Amino acid sequence: MDSEGTNHHREGLTTTHHDWSMIQAGTLVENQRVIQISAPVYDAQKKTYVGMFDYSDLMAYLLIILKKMEVPLDDQSVEMHDLIEKTSKSQTIPVKLAADLSGKDPFCSVMAETRLGAVVSNFATGIHRVAVMDSNGDIKGILTQSSVLDFLLRHLSEFPQLQPVMQQSLQQLGLSNSKVLSVNGEAQVLEALVLMSNSSVSSLAVLDDQGVLLGNVSMTDIQHIMKNLKTSWLWLSCFQLVSKVKMSRGVETGEDLYPVLDVTAEATFGYTLSKLQATKVHRLWVVNELGLVEGVVSLTDVFRVLSTLLDS
Repeated sequence: MDSEGTNHHREGLTTTHHDWSMIQAGTLVENQRVIQISAPVYDAQKKTYVGMFDYSDLMAYLLIILKKMEVPLDDQSVEMHDLIEKTSKSQTIPVKLAADLSGKDPFCSVMAETRLGAVVSNFATGIHRVAVMDSNGDIKGILTQSSVLDFLLRHLSEFPQLQPVMQQSLQQLGLSNSKVLSVNGEAQVLEALVLMSNSSVSSLAVLDDQGVLLGNVSMTDIQHIMKNLKTSWLWLSCFQLVSKVKMSRGVETGEDLYPVLDVTAEATFGYTLSKLQATKVHRLWVVNELGLVEGVVSLTDVFRVLSTLLDS
């Protein structure tokens, strides 16, 4: 707290005495220096941003190389056809051709003066991140579902309209029994990646033969595999991958970082949001008292609820 009673935090936003409805997207990305997971792709000739490149695109590219994914002919633009042709001939390809190959993370932007409520509404539609632009068309930073959730939770006391819903259970909010996409623990990781790509999801529950949750396979694991050049892991079983990733991260950090990614239907909305924030994941699996998976709650589900309570 400085001499004027203003609370400064890592986004550079001053929070004391703010009317939350006037908070703008640009304020949340002040002093942002590193963009992780996803990066905008700029076409110097067109002088415009042409897409986003993230691990979903990398996964889709890998699957094309490995002949595990076919792209429908009616979805093949000139650029897509060029990418596939270059891939089949093992030629070097420009990143812009592979950008948004997965179709999951198109380039979306908002102006710096856009209100936070409008960004929340965007995230409620399934958009995972938006670029915050200044008046010159330059990117000031990237806002993600996770970073906005983190902001809201750290300043929850300033949003009285959110307090009641935090005490409601997932079951009361209708968030406890949505469709679950899963793979058996014995399934090959590549099979899981194909299912993830075809289903346009970023993670799958890994279950045993009785349907008990063993863990999950996610884009974070793909990031770990590619960053550490562990491509042979793609041919492991999903259960082996869960175990190896847990062990590998433990060796790197000296601690067990593999979090428990489940909640019960009786868990409160507030508890669920805090767990999403603490584990830095995009979804939590809803399990019953036997450990059987009955549903999944994602950040998009969370923002659908929040968008009804925050003016855009």
